[in-house]
Amino acid sequence: MYRFLAVIEKANNNYSAYSPDLPGCVATGATREEAEQNMHEAIEMHIEGLLEDKLPIPESKSFAEYVAVAEKSCIEQML
Repeated sequence: MYRFLAVIEKANNNYSAYSPDLPGCVATGATREEAEQNMHEAIEMHIEGLLEDKLPIPESKSFAEYVAVAEKSCIEQML
């Protein structure tokens, strides 16, 4: 089983998605859920293409983490 990070972003009128570990592997969707599903399919097709072409599957090295910053500390830095 392969696991890859998919980053989903809100665009103007839709959502877009990409995987930092799979350059060129992108997807869009009208909703976040649609973009996520389309990205899942895009990653599957990308991996299948690499296997068919006998190319190596990239190692997944990306990860995501939310960072919480208190509003007060941001304001204090601005002063």
